[in-house]
Amino acid sequence: MQAAAIQARNNHVYARQSRASSEETWILSHLPLVKHIVQKVMVYAKGKVDYEDLISAGTVGLVKAARSFDVNRGVEFKTYAYIRIRGAVIDELRHGSFVPSTVRRIIRRIEEAYRRVMAQTGRPPGDEELAQAVHVPLEKLYKTLEEGRQQHFLSIHGLREEPSVLRSLVPPDDGPGPDEQAERREMLQALTAALLELPKRDRQMLLLYYERDLTMKEIAQVLDVTESRVSQLHASALFKLSMKLGRSG
Repeated sequence: MQAAAIQARNNHVYARQSRASSEETWILSHLPLVKHIVQKVMVYAKGKVDYEDLISAGTVGLVKAARSFDVNRGVEFKTYAYIRIRGAVIDELRHGSFVPSTVRRIIRRIEEAYRRVMAQTGRPPGDEELAQAVHVPLEKLYKTLEEGRQQHFLSIHGLREEPSVLRSLVPPDDGPGPDEQAERREMLQALTAALLELPKRDRQMLLLYYERDLTMKEIAQVLDVTESRVSQLHASALFKLSMKLGRSG
């Protein structure tokens, strides 16, 4: 009896040591993933958020992912860690969110013009058409949407759902109840429908950036345009997606 108890205790100690070793390996081998995610999210950090703060938040998310990961759930750790890291980084970005009031005012004008054209024509306006409706040059429109990109990015991140076709646009699932699960399914359907309604170019831009996880430099190579042009197109596509979801501002 005593021998069995000792063996059980030894097995427990071994299991704890093995788990600790696995967690350490997961953390060390996925630190580059933290940097990759932060570099992508920094596109939206136009305010007071510091790069090192985002790295720290992402690293904390990675550590928490390693400690809570269940190897029996049939999910790769990288997938689980990606969601938790990105959720932690998004939370940090949200806390440091800052869009100047002057930019917010112009964005509201752009939103109003978007809705007005939609009501008049029954279709979303193109970029040049929207710029004309707001009475600003096209480059000014793009610049404003780039400056306000963080606002639209965070508004879309208000949609809480498990990983989907745009898994990077949604924060992690922390075990919601049945009612919240139903709400998330509805939001997922809305997100998917809004994505499919976007013009082909905008849809391609968002899928390359979020689904295929390409950087703007890589997308520029795929589309054979400049990186600054990709940034403009991305900001425009994100704005349109946010408007379709009715969660802008």
